[in-house]
Amino acid sequence: MTKEDFLIGFQEQFEDTDPSLIAFETNYKDLDEWSSMMALVVIAFVDENYSVSLSGDDFKNSSTIEDLFQLVSK
Repeated sequence: MTKEDFLIGFQEQFEDTDPSLIAFETNYKDLDEWSSMMALVVIAFVDENYSVSLSGDDFKNSSTIEDLFQLVSK
């Protein structure tokens, strides 16, 4: 897994958000499209592609896409 692949995959989960607005330093919770449903979509994306299970606490304790990448890459 590369950081770039993770970022591209994360960006692809959002249908209405311009990918250029989503970078590693982006606080994903500030994205207009972010919701509890998007959290489930991201959980499924990470599980399917990286075989890692993210929890609600993982989202509660992180704020940027970099934070999520670090959790997945552990």
